[in-house]
Amino acid sequence: MTTFTKVTLFTDTDGRARFREDAIELTEGSPQAMLSPLMATGGFQVRHSPVGFRSQFHVSVTPQWVVILSGQMEIGLQDGSSRVFKPGEHFYSVDTLPEGASFDAKLHGHWSRQVGDEPLVTMFVRA
Repeated sequence: MTTFTKVTLFTDTDGRARFREDAIELTEGSPQAMLSPLMATGGFQVRHSPVGFRSQFHVSVTPQWVVILSGQMEIGLQDGSSRVFKPGEHFYSVDTLPEGASFDAKLHGHWSRQVGDEPLVTMFVRA
């Protein structure tokens, strides 16, 4: 069976953000155009971030797909690791605040920044 790799940014049981890769089975369509099952969405937004953009540590307010349309986006985690996403790449962000927790910038979340000499354009699709 053919699958699509879903890169997921999530909050682990210790409250820290981590990446993992999950497979989505492409069970619909035809051999020439294999599709995943239809997934519900809650709307989308497009964001333009100028050269030099960098956020502070934060969590996602709601689960969402992040698709890089142009430019490059780096996501940094509390453990010092980071990952760069290029045009056409994506991640599913469920790095939300654990239930009952108050945000602690030394424990929770991730930061993001624009990389390179081209502005960053991203599309956020709420799940």
